[in-house]
Amino acid sequence: MASSTLSTPSPNLLKHQNRPSSTTSSRRSSTFLPPIRSSVSEKPPFQVSISQPQTTKLPIRKIPGDYGIPFIQPYKDRLDYFYNQGRDEYFKSRIQKYQSTIFRTNVPPGPFIAQNPNVVVLLDGKSFPVLFDASKIDKTDVFTGTYTPSTELTGGYRVLSYLDPSEPKHEQLKKLMFFLLKSRSRHVIPEFQSCYREFFNALENQLAENGHASFADNNDQAAFNFLNRALFGVNPVDTELGLDGPKMVQKWVLFQLGPVLKLGLPKFVEDSMIHNFRLPFRLIKKDYQRLYDFFYASSGFALEEAERLDVSKEEACHNLLFATCFNSFGGMKLFFPNLMKWIGRGGVRLHTKLATEIREAVRSAGGEITMAAMENMPLMKSVVYEAFRIDPPVPLQFGRAKRDMVIENHENGFLVKKGELLLGYQPFATKDPKIFERAEEFVADRFVGDEGEKLLKHVLWSNGPESQSPTVGNKQCAGKDFTTLISRLLVVELFLRYDSFEIQVGNSPLGPSITLTSLKRSSF
Repeated sequence: MASSTLSTPSPNLLKHQNRPSSTTSSRRSSTFLPPIRSSVSEKPPFQVSISQPQTTKLPIRKIPGDYGIPFIQPYKDRLDYFYNQGRDEYFKSRIQKYQSTIFRTNVPPGPFIAQNPNVVVLLDGKSFPVLFDASKIDKTDVFTGTYTPSTELTGGYRVLSYLDPSEPKHEQLKKLMFFLLKSRSRHVIPEFQSCYREFFNALENQLAENGHASFADNNDQAAFNFLNRALFGVNPVDTELGLDGPKMVQKWVLFQLGPVLKLGLPKFVEDSMIHNFRLPFRLIKKDYQRLYDFFYASSGFALEEAERLDVSKEEACHNLLFATCFNSFGGMKLFFPNLMKWIGRGGVRLHTKLATEIREAVRSAGGEITMAAMENMPLMKSVVYEAFRIDPPVPLQFGRAKRDMVIENHENGFLVKKGELLLGYQPFATKDPKIFERAEEFVADRFVGDEGEKLLKHVLWSNGPESQSPTVGNKQCAGKDFTTLISRLLVVELFLRYDSFEIQVGNSPLGPSITLTSLKRSSF
């Protein structure tokens, strides 16, 4: 339990600098949230790079496409990517032009933020998984792509998401994340129930008053409260942070991702202000300090574990803040509306099947929502997996080739040179028609049964296949199974409470904007 209060003193974050990596601890932590599958097994033996690419039975084809005239072509490509075509059409048009799912192009932000916007794009389900192979791909500082946000935004530290598994700090920090999730596992379900019952009450009140209710506005506060109550035992509303947390986090994330986002401002205003120059940290310095102070005061038990892993409390705190606010809160902010969108579009027939399955499983478990009860909800689990497949919360994955190698799509092999930056666009890879039937459709029961479960290896949202688990030696999301669990909990809570619901779907810079227009209370 986090027993510290916000009066606990903390070092000023602006003094933090990158420390040299210490020798990693040999102490190993275990898995969390049984039977969720995560592992902190030691890294596999380091694999020596070879100078010659592997052989392939497919015909070798030169990677099509080119990068054009420096500065001019990257700028033109950026306008196409954001405004003239949009991201999906940008990639789709080039697949058609080159008759290939692997090609060369430029991606934002380009000039003046990123010196080198050149990438080799992977847009199919066969080539995409090479990005998960730590023996072939270097993940150093490519979390956000062709540019890296200033470490001022993370207290002067390169946090876990920007580290390659070969770096000693990667193992130490990932072990810390596993420790946090394991040590707080029994709090996840009850705190989710508490926070999201408050969330649904707020939706009902707004719906009764206005005839509609915004999912995002209510979800942001519920998600932030849940994460801090479940992981640290502290309700931010009861601290000096109050209700300010979600808005401060969103501003902080904007300063990191602004160069690769389309915000909906007038085209030339947005492009010149957001995509050409980095927003200065000083504009959010006080907000970040407030967030840091809150996490430093709330996470004493985790900071003590960090010191046992030879990580300073300061560096650990910045990583805990990033993992909670950027990774976890950001994931809930992006994915929960997507989940509601696809289930909402499924209509009353799907809703009735889900409500029946969920309520029967909970009754069989004595009226309690448990891990075992959720394992007896195959349609509910499939719906969550299908939403991850069709609308992954993190669509872009990057990695740099550690050596010369051949990457295959379904038709050809392509020689990639050491040092080239690879970009995988996941919505195309997970909607590959050569892997999934009716790939563009949301098929609620796609992953039900033995044959459906075999397809889980092609669900890739967590920076790794759904059929595999995160370890200290890979870059798969440490909270993969935590995220799957809370996504299932949202669906379970929804259909324990309601028979059906209706929505209106709009657009926002970060995905769909969901407005609830009807909630039909449980009748059976």
